[in-house]
Amino acid sequence: MNEASDFTFRRRRSHEVRVGDTPLGGVNPIRVQSMTNTVTMDTAACVAQVLRIAEAGGEYVRLTTQGVREAENMQQIRNGVRAAGCNVPLVADVHFNPRVADVAAQFCEKVRINPGNYVDAARQFKHLEYSDAEYEAELRKIENRLIPFLNICREHHTAVRIGVNHGSLSDRIMSRYGDTPEGIVESCMEFLRICVREDVNFRDVVISIKASNTVVMVQSVRLLVQKMEEAGMTFPLHLGVTEAGEGEDGRIKSAVGIGALLTEGIGDTIRVSLSEAPEKEIPVARKLTAAVEECARLRYEAERQITDDTLCLQFDESDWETLQLKAAMTAGAPLIDRKATKLVIRCKNFADDRLTELSDSILQAARVKFTKTEYISCPGCGRTLYDLEGTIHRIKAATSHFKGLKIAIMGCIVNGPGEMADADYGYVGAARGKVSLYRRKECVERNIPEEEAVAKLLALIEHTEAQHS
Repeated sequence: MNEASDFTFRRRRSHEVRVGDTPLGGVNPIRVQSMTNTVTMDTAACVAQVLRIAEAGGEYVRLTTQGVREAENMQQIRNGVRAAGCNVPLVADVHFNPRVADVAAQFCEKVRINPGNYVDAARQFKHLEYSDAEYEAELRKIENRLIPFLNICREHHTAVRIGVNHGSLSDRIMSRYGDTPEGIVESCMEFLRICVREDVNFRDVVISIKASNTVVMVQSVRLLVQKMEEAGMTFPLHLGVTEAGEGEDGRIKSAVGIGALLTEGIGDTIRVSLSEAPEKEIPVARKLTAAVEECARLRYEAERQITDDTLCLQFDESDWETLQLKAAMTAGAPLIDRKATKLVIRCKNFADDRLTELSDSILQAARVKFTKTEYISCPGCGRTLYDLEGTIHRIKAATSHFKGLKIAIMGCIVNGPGEMADADYGYVGAARGKVSLYRRKECVERNIPEEEAVAKLLALIEHTEAQHS
């Protein structure tokens, strides 16, 4: 493909947000980050993993803070990290308990809150009816809880991430807007409208909208950008495909979703969520950020040459992972937008059958064509109560012959039940050494001993699929 003289790449304009000594947005480069999977009360383990992530090139590190104890222990973790000579900003991840966010804001450079469960109750898939007055009263609950938190953040120079997850939208939002990009975006905008009020004026905010479904993720972020522009907002954006999985599939799915937006100039910081050791995410993220302008140009040229519903891409890469990522980044948006539904990848350094498998994997990641089992697995965090990586490998070994099925493997309940709605079956950590099994949204077996859970999942799938055959 020849470079077109009329091609120009521009990043979306956002304002700069202070995050410790590593600001994001504005003219800063695209930042990369990861999240620990150690228990937050284990200070030594957390410090060691933070240092490994930072050494790999991670610029922010997030840790789960399930309760006030964990939030308070962030001070000890930060002290340990700083004593080791590392200034990487630490981010507290908060769900279900706004009081935890208030505490964490005193000890971390950034706090992530989830609009789906910050004030609203955890998702139960209930349809709720509200009059307009009752709905406004619910919004005032958010306002009354959020403003004091923002004041604490202002006092301690702490940034905020408003992080919406498709898997944990509240029943209130779902009841009014449905399971739609409009609902996902409104869940975020409710919080942003408070931040920009004249009497609040809190601007150190970064936003993320994540989903395991790349199409939902891309459509939702694009809509959010549109809504923010209409409202005169310039908040920076964090990108990620949540529960992307592990291995090649996790890398390809992440590159499809994140790459579709990066090649449009959208995105100020990214995380590649892999069900692997967190430090392994960083080199992958670095490859994505390094290839943005190249893949944006390739996408521009390829879209102009689509014929017979086929997108053709030509590469000269000798490294397989680099080829995977660049091909997925370049093809992501055209496939998600259905400008093409067929993909041909050519590269003289790899066999045709391997390139065909790569094309099929990218088509599946873009939700165009399913040729193998789809696994939706979280990267794990301090909430995970079982051996996630080992379990994923056992489940894949037992179920990879179920072509076209979507199986979710979740460490905990934060997004587990929500992401079940996009999966046929789910395996979700429920308590220490205990697992619950789902058939779509329905929990069919609770608190199964971990050592029995994979066999019971396989039996559930075989029984259900036999009934449908």
